[in-house]
Amino acid sequence: MDAFERLKYDLINEIKLLTEFSEVNKELDLSLVNIEPPRDSQHGDLASNAALVLSRQLKTKPMIIAEKISERMQSLPNVKSCNVAAPGFLNFILSDNFWHIELAELLDQGSDYGYSDIGKGRCANIEYVSANPTGPLHVGHGRGTVFGDVLANLLTKVGFNVTREYYVNDAGAQVDTLAKSVYLRYREALGENITDSDFKDSYPGEYLIPVASELIKKYGDKYLNRPENEWLDLFRSFAVGEMLKVIREDLDSLGVHHDIYSSENNLVTKKSVEKTFQKLVDKKLIYEGTLDPPKGENPPIDWEPRPQSLFRSSEFGDDVDRPLRKSDGSWTYFATDIAYHVDKVERGFNIIINIWGADHAGYIKRLKSSIKALVGNQVQVDIKLCQLVKLLDRGQPVKMSKRAGQFITLRDLVDEVGKDVVRFIMLTRRNDAPLDFDLAKVKDQSRENPVFYVQYAHARVRSVLRNVSEVFPSIDLTGKNLGEGRINLLTEKNEMQIIKKLAEWPSVLKSSAIKHEPHRIAFYLQELSSDFHSLWNIGKESAQLKFILKENEELTLARISLIYGVGQVLANGLNILGIKPIEEMR
Repeated sequence: MDAFERLKYDLINEIKLLTEFSEVNKELDLSLVNIEPPRDSQHGDLASNAALVLSRQLKTKPMIIAEKISERMQSLPNVKSCNVAAPGFLNFILSDNFWHIELAELLDQGSDYGYSDIGKGRCANIEYVSANPTGPLHVGHGRGTVFGDVLANLLTKVGFNVTREYYVNDAGAQVDTLAKSVYLRYREALGENITDSDFKDSYPGEYLIPVASELIKKYGDKYLNRPENEWLDLFRSFAVGEMLKVIREDLDSLGVHHDIYSSENNLVTKKSVEKTFQKLVDKKLIYEGTLDPPKGENPPIDWEPRPQSLFRSSEFGDDVDRPLRKSDGSWTYFATDIAYHVDKVERGFNIIINIWGADHAGYIKRLKSSIKALVGNQVQVDIKLCQLVKLLDRGQPVKMSKRAGQFITLRDLVDEVGKDVVRFIMLTRRNDAPLDFDLAKVKDQSRENPVFYVQYAHARVRSVLRNVSEVFPSIDLTGKNLGEGRINLLTEKNEMQIIKKLAEWPSVLKSSAIKHEPHRIAFYLQELSSDFHSLWNIGKESAQLKFILKENEELTLARISLIYGVGQVLANGLNILGIKPIEEMR
């Protein structure tokens, strides 16, 4: 039980003991009672919304309820004061001992500190990346990749059974275009003059040249000047396989590995789309109709109403009904997507999380409506959108990659600055906010570089621990031993500030996991690092506030306990981000 939970436990017990509420105690819903740091630290150490939660249930003004709760809470041993603030918040100032207990817990639990079982083994499927297998990953893909991978790490640490999945879009027009693009490179490699205009409706990147070379090794000029129907299927299958190899290598460079690669083509082959469609028919949710013309003053000249099989998605929260089967009998992309998500449910996932690019925003309602229509509310569905990444160098846009043809590859970025930098920077903004990634800034060793700032804090911790071993060689620098030391000697304002910040870690983990917001981890690590660097600078200015005091082993041990705790939480957080903590800055 962490510090926040301990205070919440005491708070709820005191609420239940209030005689004024005795008649309704059995019916009180306290599930929404929160304990968290106030927005302004001047208001106290922790704050609670308990009175606001109870107000409606008790039909009493929250300020009156808060005053009654405050009277009881102030009698507890580790509560120095409990003040009431409008419209009914409880603001707590807690004893140093309350926080010392939490630091001891941190030191005892070590690398497990903050982790919990709020997931209770529930099966969560996180689908991320899922880029079309038509080329290497670009920088924009990197954001969703990191977001999904860190979210998977996070949910695993709080008790969810997580499966990381990549959905391969290996059916449809885009992979036909890929096959045709490879055929152009194939012809080029066999001596034909292929111009830029030939690639007008194809993928022009140089990354397809090796694919064509491999085909020539296997088949020579067998398919040169042959009709499309003789080579299209072969080239498509071969090219998709080769592109997936490239994509996996790109992901590996970023430290990302999926548990499952699901195939759209397999769904079509095993008739999953037909089966899903029939389920909707059986539910009387399919009808034959025509769509309205595209929005605008005038519809396109070639537009004409065509009868299609439409899904009654508007009955489940969508804006309009959606087509699943075209007039020619072929399936829409939406139809295969529905089948894919039904397949996830049938595989036992009760939490489905998709990480998409911002350009898919209009697709969210229709997908959620289809899942609701087929399985009701038994599955939790969350779709996170990642906004664009703008790659800069000293504020100026970076030029396109020659290898990719039209974009900067993710691999280029990783090779330039390293995977740890890429992973951290991708989480320095909320997923729904645009992100500027400036190459010059992430190479700069200053406070303006968040990766350096956090890693530098961890390296400083490790440096202090190495130094204290030289001064006091007999000190046992294990967390458990440090936790049994004189932690109560930590009373300085800045020391207590850091202990309180460390105590937030379990709550940050839980809220990040529940809200599916891994960027909170990166934000927290930057805040903790800032507090630690401030404490370091204070020690340089005042000899009595140094971490290591040769004349006072007990106080040194207490301060080393704090330093050790900082390093442990920084390491725990960086590990969730998939980043190796640095031991030493060179």
